[in-house]
Amino acid sequence: MKNTDIINSMKLSFPSKSANESFARAAVAAFLLPLDPTVAEISDVKTAVSEAVTNAIVHAYPESYGVVYIEAQLTASGRAVIRIRDKGVGIPDIKQAMEPLYTTSTDERAGLGFAVMQSFCDSVKVRSAVGKGTTVTLEKSIIRASYGKK
Repeated sequence: MKNTDIINSMKLSFPSKSANESFARAAVAAFLLPLDPTVAEISDVKTAVSEAVTNAIVHAYPESYGVVYIEAQLTASGRAVIRIRDKGVGIPDIKQAMEPLYTTSTDERAGLGFAVMQSFCDSVKVRSAVGKGTTVTLEKSIIRASYGKK
């Protein structure tokens, strides 16, 4: 995607506290509203963002709090690009982490976060470095995108 395709963008950061997951989900949903998404599209994005943010909160900073960063961009063609980033422990094996039912958590987590993200987005990309953090990039095309149209 070229920078000239970007028609709006936003950045957000917050402490990795579970109470902030709903805030992140609502903030990204509100940012998408100018694209005139359907209720289903908003729900899809909110669910995917929720999973990515929850992963950062639970897995990136297992022994402490850190910061979760969100960057979102809207394109002229109606594509939303959302990056959820942390500076936590990182993922040693991304392929394994993206397998359904895989989890490093010792509580009752299902290990379906990445599978859920993939089912609700057009594209999910994960970059990670052990000890440096993880970036999850979600992409979703909004069918009725009317942003910037007259």
